[in-house]
Amino acid sequence: MAAKNKIALVTGAGSGIGRASAVALAKAGYDVAIAGRRKDALDATEGQIKAAGRRALAVPTDVGDPGQVKALFAKIKETFGRLDVVFNNAGMGAPAIPMEDLTYEQWKAVVDVNLTGVFLCTQEAIKIMKSQDPRGGRIINNGSISAHAPRPNSSPYTSTKHAITGLTKSTSLDCRKYDIACGQIDIGNAATEMTERMKKGVPQANGTVMVEPTMDVQNVANSVVFMAGLSLDANVQFLTVMATKMPFIGRG
Repeated sequence: MAAKNKIALVTGAGSGIGRASAVALAKAGYDVAIAGRRKDALDATEGQIKAAGRRALAVPTDVGDPGQVKALFAKIKETFGRLDVVFNNAGMGAPAIPMEDLTYEQWKAVVDVNLTGVFLCTQEAIKIMKSQDPRGGRIINNGSISAHAPRPNSSPYTSTKHAITGLTKSTSLDCRKYDIACGQIDIGNAATEMTERMKKGVPQANGTVMVEPTMDVQNVANSVVFMAGLSLDANVQFLTVMATKMPFIGRG
């Protein structure tokens, strides 16, 4: 469904899944606000949104900082007047080292971005969406297949992604009364800068190291556009899009 003067926000939009999704939303007819830590990367994404003929708003933001998140959403409301879709995509991992060797700082950094950041953005989105006219909107959370099964030495990332599932369900339940839908997209091995290491091989649950197949990131962007485009009386609660031949189904 093509958007008519609808506004979307994508976090972590400076590269990878975030950039691809922001541009795809623009091509589907959305004006797009984009957030991320690196201004230069956001500027490149902004250029692609404008090339698609849509308005863009780039706001450098650390989603783990409550003040910066409030400023981001205030800027969106000031610029566009409303907000229809949020893709909570920003995320990070910790070094792939044994759990007992992780520092508190490494753990907290992941929790701040992957979980607290999504919570903060969701709070601010709700405040706008429940009071705008027409009321409502859609929130899409990036869960990852790590929301279902861990990789070796990934406790901070896996813990936060499992938590995102709980936050997604709570948001979906608590926001029905505001006509706000919330769903989760779980992604496996999209070809981005983050998955480049898979070409050299990554650790498996059985102790081996193997090269894993990846898929074109455009598959993720298309899935986000599909979820975003549903009418608000319908919701994709959970969607998994993954490389067909990756070693996920069959683990264990």
